[in-house]
Amino acid sequence: MMKKRLTNGFYRLGFILISVVVGLPLYYLVVTTFKTPEEAALSPLGLPSSLNFTNYQRALEAMNYGNALKNNLIITVSAVILLVVFASMAAYVISRSQSKLFKTMYNIFLVGLIIPFQIAIVPLYQIISGLNLMNTHLGVILVSVFCINLPLSIFLLRGFISTVPVELEEAAFLDGCGTFKTFWLIIFPLLKPIISTVVILNALAIWNDFLTPLLFLQSPDKAVLLQEVYKNVGPFSTNWTSFFPMLVLSVLPLVVFYIIMQKRVIEGVVAGSVKG
Repeated sequence: MMKKRLTNGFYRLGFILISVVVGLPLYYLVVTTFKTPEEAALSPLGLPSSLNFTNYQRALEAMNYGNALKNNLIITVSAVILLVVFASMAAYVISRSQSKLFKTMYNIFLVGLIIPFQIAIVPLYQIISGLNLMNTHLGVILVSVFCINLPLSIFLLRGFISTVPVELEEAAFLDGCGTFKTFWLIIFPLLKPIISTVVILNALAIWNDFLTPLLFLQSPDKAVLLQEVYKNVGPFSTNWTSFFPMLVLSVLPLVVFYIIMQKRVIEGVVAGSVKG
């Protein structure tokens, strides 16, 4: 009994230390946003003398926050919708087909999980430029969908679809449904748990993607939040009391998204781990 209590005590102590290590940078980030530069320099970990929202007001103006948030939402929502549609259809065909061609295609998609897309930046840049999609949200969306996030989405969805009984499709075929109608009316509604996982993972990845918008978006009116944050970093020094509010504002929509989708996050990840 004593040994079990000591073991539990060590576990609790370890969890407390991990919580402190993880929470300290977040605490430092948040409290610094309310400080003046002098307070941040004199007392980095101390509480601010007052809740001063001037830093946030300046960050909103410097980032052109409303426009950058709109651009982020356009890119993220559009890319996630395309990923769900194309990845689910591709995963269904790959999972159900016995053709070697589709198995080869699946292996090619798996290679995309191993090889980072950064090695193909130059060809991608030339392709997007040749299609006259430079400095457009559509160019960023296409790269995010088909060059970065599609392989993982297909991998997750294929593993889940393989657990769906084939008898459901056979019954639909007997009732006169074609392949397309069977997929959207019978199979797709059953994919809600893994679709939640795909949506969450891709939304986080696309929202936090900095390199793709940096390469393909040059106009300030089309910039995303992380580009605006980067533009306000000084070449020789950075005012952290101005920089940290920008970071908080850029991450805030993701925090709200997680709070709203918290139940789906847990259910989707658990279902994806079991079914996949």
